[in-house]
Amino acid sequence: MYTYLTKQAETTAERNQLNSFKKIYGISKRTRIRNWFWYLLILLLIILFLPWTQNIRARGNVTTLRQEQRPQEVNTVIAGTVLAWHVKEGDFVRKGDTLLQLGEVKVDYFDPELLDRTQEQIQSKKASAQNYLGKAGTADKQFTALKEALQFKLQSLDTKIQQQELKVNSDQADLQAAENEQSVYKRQIDAARIMLDSGAISLTEYEKRRISFQNSLAKINIASNKLEQARQELVYLKLEKQSAVQDYADKMAKAEGEQYSSLSNAASTDAEVSKLKNLYSSYSARNKLYYITAPQSGQIIRARKAGIGEFVKEGEMVVEIVPDTVQYAVELFIKPMDIPLISPDQKVRFIFDGFPAIVFNGWPGGSYGTFGGKVLAIEKSARDNGKFRILITEDPQDRKWPAQLRIGGGADGILLLKDVPIYYELWRNINGFPPEYYTPENAISPKK
Repeated sequence: MYTYLTKQAETTAERNQLNSFKKIYGISKRTRIRNWFWYLLILLLIILFLPWTQNIRARGNVTTLRQEQRPQEVNTVIAGTVLAWHVKEGDFVRKGDTLLQLGEVKVDYFDPELLDRTQEQIQSKKASAQNYLGKAGTADKQFTALKEALQFKLQSLDTKIQQQELKVNSDQADLQAAENEQSVYKRQIDAARIMLDSGAISLTEYEKRRISFQNSLAKINIASNKLEQARQELVYLKLEKQSAVQDYADKMAKAEGEQYSSLSNAASTDAEVSKLKNLYSSYSARNKLYYITAPQSGQIIRARKAGIGEFVKEGEMVVEIVPDTVQYAVELFIKPMDIPLISPDQKVRFIFDGFPAIVFNGWPGGSYGTFGGKVLAIEKSARDNGKFRILITEDPQDRKWPAQLRIGGGADGILLLKDVPIYYELWRNINGFPPEYYTPENAISPKK
């Protein structure tokens, strides 16, 4: 037994001296798994307490803030045929450069001297209007002359009426004198008749007095006739005055009517001149519309019409132009449940299509190849896809956006929210809770 144990001990000693035996069986080796377990556990605990930036991921497109900086269609205002192309797709043009030349297709505008003929019509109408104004001026002068003639006529008739009134007064005085003389002769003839009956006077003397009495009666008749004739003359002069007023009033009304008629014709002719001027301006503007020019500087990207002689309808698009000066923005489409978490001036990180990036969602500071932005506007109505559209502009405090951006390119947005520990974020996601509500420090306060 002792011999057996000795041999076994020797054999064991010999085995311990072999390195291969030690490495294969590792009987005396100590493990470090427990240490690594504790190290990893401590590291995991540290990681759980690290800050994590809550965020919302959304997909969108590159666009522009201003409508005039978006790709726009260049339309033709008039219908026509294509005479010549001055650009091709891909060309860069400046504002005012000619893109396309059109030819006329309407019969009303075929006359090559249409503008000159319209100008001649305008000149003729202007001359006609001047003639009407001259005629109106002549009628006004005639009216003034008739008015002055009426005044002279009335003054003359008033003078004659005054003279006739004096004559009537004189004849009336003569009649009164004849009547006074007749009354004297009547008393004398009455006394002579008594004296003849008493024989105081002779018949011859009586006859003389009777003749004087009869002569006084004749004088009364003559004076009365003259007075009546004078009165009739006075009435005739007054009637002549009224007739003159009526006659001149008729002539003045006729002259005034001719004046107003001439003025009316002149106004109508002026209206026709205005219409012709408007027509001339329309023709002149139409001639300019034969040449379609670039509304702004940019690149031609699409031409609808190809050949020469093709017909173009009114308002039809001929080319599309992309402006060369663009203020870029990004439009993102957000789910309705995430809209309450977004505020104006909120920070956003972008990953533009075509630009390499390494992204850590919760640690935006450690990401590479991302670009910053700020929320500018949040639309109040959802789009057809059921999402809300928000506009983001470039953040002036961050790196500039690439100059190679193009409208319509894709962009992935990461809207940064509140900083929370990682363990809280894990707990929130496990329970399906939404991110934390918060308001940025430089958020825009709503206006009253």
